[in-house]
Amino acid sequence: MTYARIVGTGSYLPAKIVTNVDLEKMVDTSDEWIVERTGIRERRVASPEETSGTMGFESARRALAMAAIDAKDVDLIIVATTTPDLVFPATACLIQERLGIHGCPAFDVQAVCTGFVYGLAIADKFIQTGSARCALVIGTETFTRILDWSDRGTCVLFGDGAGAVVLKADETPGILSSHLHADGQYHPILCVPAGVSKGYDKVIAGQAYVQMAGSEVFKLAVTTLTQVVDEALAANDMQRSDIDWLVPHQANIRIVTATARKLGLPMEKVVVTLDRHGNTSAASIPLAFDEAVRSDRIRRGDVVLMEGVGGGFTWGSVLLKY
Repeated sequence: MTYARIVGTGSYLPAKIVTNVDLEKMVDTSDEWIVERTGIRERRVASPEETSGTMGFESARRALAMAAIDAKDVDLIIVATTTPDLVFPATACLIQERLGIHGCPAFDVQAVCTGFVYGLAIADKFIQTGSARCALVIGTETFTRILDWSDRGTCVLFGDGAGAVVLKADETPGILSSHLHADGQYHPILCVPAGVSKGYDKVIAGQAYVQMAGSEVFKLAVTTLTQVVDEALAANDMQRSDIDWLVPHQANIRIVTATARKLGLPMEKVVVTLDRHGNTSAASIPLAFDEAVRSDRIRRGDVVLMEGVGGGFTWGSVLLKY
């Protein structure tokens, strides 16, 4: 059997740090309130020169270096992003050009915070069917560019960054299963209600900002993530005790701890970066995964569960052996 196995990871964060104390000067909030409600202490904000494409390229370059793979050997590029550089072409094509790769499929995936999980699942299917042998999956966001910095309910939550993995076809178990879901009826509770073919007047006026019903998102997130965790375990005939590491979407510490509690995992086995990164949407899982791999916490042979939930409403999980 052919598996898609992660052989390299990489990430990139902008240099600019915005702390909760900085935000106290901008909106009616406090460091204590933000930490208590979300677990976030600071986040990174991209400079005008940094884009989802440039950050995604840097994370991909570092992942390829770890894997000791030449870019010319990549035959599939998938970029998960909510904040593409351009309407078109796809940010994946822009990163492909920067990497000097020619001819392979390159496309974007839009599932907001679940985007990286969707991207992994798609790449896994390409590799399992023999349609690809070496894939780059990137999550990259300049999410702060769609924030209303006067809205204390959203501007305190999000940050910018990018993360990537290199997947190769291998007979050694890698991705064991993926489980993807969506339900569009919940889209009003987390969305940007403007775009190219609807609400374009808001785009022109610079008002295309994230809108979120926080308490409703929280309740739905806890419910769906619990379900998708159990679904992944059942599909692989595993027990919760078989999981070595949980790498969750870094949205809110209360959601993360609730999911860990359901798994019976101590927080020492949960990768948490949101205190320093904030919610980086599609970039949050690969950013956290790269940090855990490079700090030698996640090691070869470990069973890792990645799970995410995002606007759409989307949710999903990937169970893998690293």
